[in-house]
Amino acid sequence: MNPVELKSPDEIALMREAGRIVCEILDELEKAVAPGVSTWELDALAEKLIAQKGARPAFKGYHGFPGVLCASVNQEVVHGIPNRKRRLVAGDLMKLDFGVVYRGFFGDSARTVPVGKVTPEAQALVDTTRQSLEKAIQVMQPGNRIGDIGHAVQRHVEARGFSVVRDFTGHGIGRKLHEPPQVPNYGQAGAGMKLRPGMVLAVEPMVNQGTPDVEVLEDEWTAVTVDGKLSAHFEHTILISERGPEVLTRRSLRALDPG
Repeated sequence: MNPVELKSPDEIALMREAGRIVCEILDELEKAVAPGVSTWELDALAEKLIAQKGARPAFKGYHGFPGVLCASVNQEVVHGIPNRKRRLVAGDLMKLDFGVVYRGFFGDSARTVPVGKVTPEAQALVDTTRQSLEKAIQVMQPGNRIGDIGHAVQRHVEARGFSVVRDFTGHGIGRKLHEPPQVPNYGQAGAGMKLRPGMVLAVEPMVNQGTPDVEVLEDEWTAVTVDGKLSAHFEHTILISERGPEVLTRRSLRALDPG
């Protein structure tokens, strides 16, 4: 197993900046989500904003991925490729998964944005997925374990009748987009690696309306639910500090109060 790199104060300062940039651009992308907008237009906006902020895209060219933004709609779980022909309609769930590199360090975050008015069932899926990430962040205290993160997600999601995708996990992040350790969105409390100050983890629940099973389309990127039902996705880059979790990709950089 590869060692987990603990970040220095100087490295953490740069990761805060990377996280801030990711958050600010996602704010603008979220505002731009509307019926009639294409996923390609959202990708072009993301690329323009990255350049304005002096950063670089984290995803474009990564293992050959063609977009700046992973733009996944409805039954698309993750890694959707931006497309000029894919225009949003009211009722869609638009998943914006986005990252940047700033002075050698990565930030990574994702949001699910309802397009106009969505069904109560779709809104419940979005709310549950967002809440499951918050539950995970609350347990990211020094001395707790990787399994506590996934357990918190899984317990919250399954109690509400949804399922957790197994095929994709969260990850460490820093000088590389994906670093050790893997952070599953399911698991056993008290199991796995101990969380230590200086760790930075990207935690990203992907939650399905139906079964947890997914398949990858012929484009070799887009993962979809096998049953065609909806999926939602949220992600934050989170520092384990002596005081607890600090969400680097949120508007407020204060550590989350577990209470």
